[in-house]
Amino acid sequence: AVGVELKTEERELVGKPLLKRVMQKWLPAGDAVLEMIVLHLPSPAKAQAYRVDTLYEGPLDDKTATAIRTCDTSDGAPLCMYISKMVPTSDKGRFYAFGRVFSGKIATGQKVRIMGPNYQPGKKTELWVKNIQRTVIMMGRYTEQVADIPAGNTCALVGVDQYLLKSGTICTEDDAHTIKTMKFSVSPVVRCAVEPKNSADLPKLVEGMKRLAKSDPMVLCYTEESGEHIIAASGELHLEICLQDLQKDFMGTEVKVSDPVVSFRETCETKSTETCLAKSANKHNRLFVEADTIGPELSLAIDDGDIAPGSDAKVQGRKMADEFGWDVTEARKIWAFGPDGTGPNLFVDTTKGVNYLLEIKESVVAGFAWACGNGPLAEEQMRGTRFNLMDVVLHADAIHRGMGQLMPTARRVCFSSLMTASPNLLEPVYLCNISVPQDAMGNVYGVLTRRRGHVFSEEQRPGTPQMTLLAYLPVMESFGFTADLRSQTGGKAFPQCSFDHWEPMTGNPFVEGNKCHETILAVRKRKGLKDGVPDMRHYIDKL
Repeated sequence: AVGVELKTEERELVGKPLLKRVMQKWLPAGDAVLEMIVLHLPSPAKAQAYRVDTLYEGPLDDKTATAIRTCDTSDGAPLCMYISKMVPTSDKGRFYAFGRVFSGKIATGQKVRIMGPNYQPGKKTELWVKNIQRTVIMMGRYTEQVADIPAGNTCALVGVDQYLLKSGTICTEDDAHTIKTMKFSVSPVVRCAVEPKNSADLPKLVEGMKRLAKSDPMVLCYTEESGEHIIAASGELHLEICLQDLQKDFMGTEVKVSDPVVSFRETCETKSTETCLAKSANKHNRLFVEADTIGPELSLAIDDGDIAPGSDAKVQGRKMADEFGWDVTEARKIWAFGPDGTGPNLFVDTTKGVNYLLEIKESVVAGFAWACGNGPLAEEQMRGTRFNLMDVVLHADAIHRGMGQLMPTARRVCFSSLMTASPNLLEPVYLCNISVPQDAMGNVYGVLTRRRGHVFSEEQRPGTPQMTLLAYLPVMESFGFTADLRSQTGGKAFPQCSFDHWEPMTGNPFVEGNKCHETILAVRKRKGLKDGVPDMRHYIDKL
């Protein structure tokens, strides 16, 4: 009836293999997918006309933007190409830079400007002018070398991998801007430390981690202050794949892997109970600071870049007053965002008429940034806090209020004010999308409850027995979750996890016997810090 011819040995098959073979012959996946792409996705010539506004960073009327808009392939048209990822080659340690040509032609031996993701027009940083060694077309598992490739196609370049880390833009015009970098909706929250089994392989490991960071746009590879090599990925499965790649392709030797570790954030939940004071080492300067919380909405707005450092103080002050209920004058006097100058912690100057205040601004901000990077509870980053500078007593002589006096003082006063504002840990939480047939649903609930997760929505797919459950699951409980879930439901449940939000942990960090306290002790032990949650009295000075 379907018009499928079976060979003699295929007629012997029964049940599932037979059905599979019939379907393979009747509806081959390759043809179906290709036809779908051809019918439904717009051609480059059509698509780039409306995509250029979102893709291109520079002015939308310069030569390069116009060429992208018309998908210009004529000779002498300005070249613009976006490198989206690095593909490892058979040759160990070298990469093809893979990407798409948006305008012009890219040719072997052509002289181009290679721009990194942080390139600013007119500056010399992250800009290289080099020749392209070879252009190749990636055809499935084969690579074909060609002379030139016109706009609208994807291709790979040889010899660019030494300049770019993960992505970048290649162009010929001097005034061309970069193409916007891809943003990922997930943040790397699962980390593990790796060390070589054989200490002689350490250089190999460092080199391997560099290559891993190149080939995967999501991974973070860095070295902790304690000397551990950390690989951070977005989930357990992602981490596993990265470690496989590291051992098989990039190193060729075994590595020892610590248990996966979750990053936390420190925060406060109320206003400080008292104004905290810290004196500088020479006892001549005093800072009075109170901590307060800014709420999850504002933290998210800062993460998304709606509220950003360096934008116009008056406009932003108005916006913060309208949307987040801040006092306008305070919102205009935000000194700094931290950590890294962009994070969701604020240092606000609420003082009135203090002499020499701006002279110490830099030192205080530096101390604040240091405090936000490693908080007092477990040396994790802070999130969602604001510090109000209430009053300052300074020495009249400039020598006695230098960076060395005020920076540690500012850090200490941030710590003490956070400790008096009922501090807490935030843990990352996954949004789990689980599809499961109705008969196995009870087991899913069981597994989730054991792991402190909770389901907040369930809906049935119309016409099928499949249910789709949406649940929140703390990341620290997610290790082995997939395996556990499959063994409980006989492989019927399919979970997909993605990072969703930060959630405060239950319990008071100063009282023993709750989750928050245990977590802090565990993290401190892992990092080799002093035992026990630090006491407030460490940081608060007497008048």
